[in-house]
Amino acid sequence: MPLRLNFLCLHHRLALVGSLLVGVTAQAQQATPFTDRFVGDIGAAAYATASPIQSKGTAVTALPYVYGDWGRTFARVDTLGIKTLPLAMGHLEGVLRISQEGFEADTAALRGVKNRSNPLPVGIGTFQRTAVGGVFLYALHDVNSGGKLLEATYGARFDVAGIQLYPQAGLEYRSRSYVQHLVGISAPEAAANQAAGGSLTAFQPGASTVPMLGLAATVPLTGPWALQLQWRHKWLDSAIKASPLVGVNSQNAGFAALTYTFK
Repeated sequence: MPLRLNFLCLHHRLALVGSLLVGVTAQAQQATPFTDRFVGDIGAAAYATASPIQSKGTAVTALPYVYGDWGRTFARVDTLGIKTLPLAMGHLEGVLRISQEGFEADTAALRGVKNRSNPLPVGIGTFQRTAVGGVFLYALHDVNSGGKLLEATYGARFDVAGIQLYPQAGLEYRSRSYVQHLVGISAPEAAANQAAGGSLTAFQPGASTVPMLGLAATVPLTGPWALQLQWRHKWLDSAIKASPLVGVNSQNAGFAALTYTFK
C-alpha cells in the first residue's frame, strides 16, 4: 500500500478514536483526584537499542527510570507531560518525548555524513485506561527536523504467577522531514563520502509507517522493590530500509530497570 494511503488510513483512525473519546467525555466517571505526592516507580535502568544504521551496533545506556504521576505531571519512561482537560477515561495531555534515535557519524563507512541529533518531539496526547487495556495516542512535532510523529499504542495486562505482563501493539507514523533527518543523505554528504572512499549515494526518503509489537513485565522482588522489563520489535518499511545508511529490516529495543514503588 502506498505510504500516502497508509498515512491517510492512520490519520482517519486517529481522528475516529479522538471523536469517540470526545463523544463519551460527558459520560465519563469523575476523574481520580490528583495526588500531592509522587505515585509510581522510580529506579535505574539499562536501555539497549539496536541501531538500524550500518556500521553502528547496539547502544546500551544507563539512565533513570520513572513511571508515575505527581499531581498533573507525569513520566512514562521516555514521555514526560502534564494532564490538562478531562477526556473520556483520561486527560488531554501536553507531552515531551525523550528520543535516542540520533547517531554520530563516527565510523569509516559514514565519513562525510553529518551527525544526526536526537529528535525532540513535543505535542499533545492522551492515555485512556479502559476495561480491556490502555490506549496511548500522541501527535507530536519534532523541534529539530520540523517533522511530525503520530503514535497509537495499545497495552493489555495479565497476571501470571505473581508477575504482571503487558503485551503491546502499536503503529508509528513519521513524516518525510522526520525520516529525512535520520536516514536521508544529501548530495554534498554523498559526494564527501565517496571522496573518502565510501559508496553512499544521495537519498531523499518519504514518510514512514512502522508497526510495533512488544512485551513488558513487572517482576516483584521484595517489599516495594521490583524488576521492570520491556522489549519492543519494529518492522521498518521501505521508506527507511531503502536508505543506503540502513542495513536491517527491523529494529529491537528494550530495557531492564530496578525500581522502588511509591504509593
